Amino acid sequence: MRELTIEDARTVLAAQPFSRLLGARLVEFRRGFSVLELPQRVDHSQQHGFVHGGVIAYAADNVAAFAAGTVLGPSVVTAQLEIDFRRPATSGLRAEGEVVDHDDRGAECRCRVLDASGAVCATATALVRLIRR
Repeated sequence: MRELTIEDARTVLAAQPFSRLLGARLVEFRRGFSVLELPQRVDHSQQHGFVHGGVIAYAADNVAAFAAGTVLGPSVVTAQLEIDFRRPATSGLRAEGEVVDHDDRGAECRCRVLDASGAVCATATALVRLIRR
């Protein structure tokens, strides 16, 4: 498999309608690691003004898949996601994903989701599987 570039990964992100809806941007993509950012938007909020937990979970899920894609290739899906919400987020998000172990069928990833102040809002682990098309 040829090594994927950040341009390849951004093409994959742009092909995801939900990612476009949320305004997600891939800002870092290298072997075993990726970073995804989401802008601060009022429509990402829940009734108390915090970033909705579903948006935070999306960020963890997608950044894990992109990190896994650096070692498995672009045809991956998240098979399991376990998330711990640490504190409410009130601003834009930065999600960091890192591969901690992998084989030829899948990858285990660790993620952190931070708000614009740098505070950790959530941590997650994910199992990402290669799919054959």
